[in-house]
Amino acid sequence: MGKPLKNLYLIGGGGHCHSCIDVIEQTGEFKIQGIFDIKENISKKVLGYKIIGTDEDLIKYISTVNYFLVTIGQIKSAIPRMKIFDFLVGNGARMAVVISPRAYVSLHSTVGAGTIVMHDVLINSNVLIGVNCILNTKCLVEHDSKIEAHCHVSTAAVVNGNCTIESKSFIGSNAVLKEGITIKESTLISAGGFYRGR
Repeated sequence: MGKPLKNLYLIGGGGHCHSCIDVIEQTGEFKIQGIFDIKENISKKVLGYKIIGTDEDLIKYISTVNYFLVTIGQIKSAIPRMKIFDFLVGNGARMAVVISPRAYVSLHSTVGAGTIVMHDVLINSNVLIGVNCILNTKCLVEHDSKIEAHCHVSTAAVVNGNCTIESKSFIGSNAVLKEGITIKESTLISAGGFYRGR
């Protein structure tokens, strides 16, 4: 018999949650027990999983046998994701690390708590990924790069070697970062461009 599945609760029931559910199911590591969203959506289902409460109910579910993942998307601001993550961690919650079986993460790299690594992502060696990040489908993070907390690297974006992306930043789809540059805190990089830094 395999290992028992870990109980997992999701916070946020929108489009990003749909993508997260697909990855979570493929891992075979977690059992989704419910989703927290706005009050109007309680008892509705997201891909078959019930919305069981709002953010105000989270505290009742924090225990040593439950894990959490923030499944609110991040484009304009990291603040909503960050506030929920900080609340959970501050109250002793266990944050999941979710890595798609279709992703490659070097054994010489580190992925922080509350981060999801989605399908076909490639994380090369000596990379540090911070907490509560989204590494979205098909993005590439090259060797010796650092992605700080609460960042979103979007679909098919390329982070070349020895880059630093400071906290709360967003890298758009198909964007390419030149090697060795630093992206300052809370920066939003548009989709599709080649970013050389300043």
